[in-house]
Amino acid sequence: MTATTISTLRTGHVGINVTDLPRSLAFYGDVLGFDVLVEGKEDGRRFALLGRDGRLALALWQQADDSYAPARAGLHHLAFEVDTMDEVRAVETELRSLDVTFAYDGVVAHREGAASGGIFFHDPDGTRLEIYAPTGAEEAPAPNAAAPTCGFF
Repeated sequence: MTATTISTLRTGHVGINVTDLPRSLAFYGDVLGFDVLVEGKEDGRRFALLGRDGRLALALWQQADDSYAPARAGLHHLAFEVDTMDEVRAVETELRSLDVTFAYDGVVAHREGAASGGIFFHDPDGTRLEIYAPTGAEEAPAPNAAAPTCGFF
């Protein structure tokens, strides 16, 4: 099969290896608002399927020994889109109250002069995350003038 024969292709869900499932469930559930759809609690097979409105979005697998390594091949970052920049700023406020580590200070534009932008931060295992809105970042700085912001955090 070639790519031209695929009529519909979209991301279904993303699987992330984690070191401590309960800690990650607290972050992705309590902080980012995902619901646990299914949870496996067997020794050596701990996992959780997370979603919203019953639709699967993330699979967390407790099978990592170390935190996220940005220099290794694999996931660069995971981005979540919201409708407005007000929502981005509300999440930022909540994340700051929980001492989450941010890559940049505040909302940044995706590139110099872009309307889209958001916040860039790390989950408990160091996996790089982004929450952005398609508009509202016109006045926000871009940390990297010559390249997309989301590529270099």
